[in-house]
Amino acid sequence: MTVPLSILDLATIGKGQTVAESLAGSVAMAQKAEELGYRRVWYAEHHNMSAIASSATSVLIAHVAAHTNSIRLGAGGIMLPNHSPLTIAEQFGTLETLHPGRIDLGLGRAPGSDQNTMRALRRDHMSADSFPQDVLELQGYLTGPTRIQGVEATPGKGTNVPLYILGSSLFGAQLAARLGLPYAFASHFAPAALRDAVAIYHRDFKPSEQLSEPYVIAGVNVTAADTNAEAQAIHLAVKRARVALFFGGGREFTDDEADMVLDSPQGQHIAQMMKFSAVGTPDVVREYLDEFAKHADADELIVAHQSVGTQERLRSVELVAEVAGLVPA
Repeated sequence: MTVPLSILDLATIGKGQTVAESLAGSVAMAQKAEELGYRRVWYAEHHNMSAIASSATSVLIAHVAAHTNSIRLGAGGIMLPNHSPLTIAEQFGTLETLHPGRIDLGLGRAPGSDQNTMRALRRDHMSADSFPQDVLELQGYLTGPTRIQGVEATPGKGTNVPLYILGSSLFGAQLAARLGLPYAFASHFAPAALRDAVAIYHRDFKPSEQLSEPYVIAGVNVTAADTNAEAQAIHLAVKRARVALFFGGGREFTDDEADMVLDSPQGQHIAQMMKFSAVGTPDVVREYLDEFAKHADADELIVAHQSVGTQERLRSVELVAEVAGLVPA
């Protein structure tokens, strides 16, 4: 591969799987990623989603960090309007203090949930409007000087945890460029604005103390398997699982019912979300990732290994590392 590879672990709870089994799978994935030479593993903050176990993102990072030795770990991302900047500075300052040089903090402004859950989080519907100011306040707690007189983050102050701006629209690109921060685009589920957002980020980027040149991370889905038929079957199972996640309302779908939804206009939304997906044998996946990195003008790819089972996901992690020429630890 011409660019580094990282992993976005969605901490998926598969059909018939417990939350504990999902979290154990996240530990196994990070250990495998560390062994094989991936650059980092990130976890996303989602709430009220029965198939995703990464809602307490900083707690999950701490657990995985305690079971690994060197790989970078972080949030991809923390939905900052759900929290006070001071709280996040203290959490990630603690993580960096316990695991020096290993912690990343990606920041997004979406709820990571539906409207009812947003209210349950005690989040104001206008809170996203202050996202740029909240990022600066958080940065002050971690790097100094504080922007709130007399308030310091302990732990946090002086830890210099690197910040990343996450986005799926032009807003995040503009903010990351203005603040001189790395930019991670969520093209693994929101592909439409990728090229425009990256172009704006490069055009408007202003160097900062953290970053002298633009740095783009692009998300991409991957399902690698030993045979093309196996990869395609896993990919179909992932899409069927998304039917239940997005349209189920708590009910289960048979495979035939899920396929009918996938063939409907509503189901085409799932296909569009997963537009950037590398599915197949390792050589096919590598060729796709090389082309996607050029298409996205990316400095790094963050891969969401898509599968409904932990073992299939771990096998995908292995196959991609082998064919991409990653250097084992």
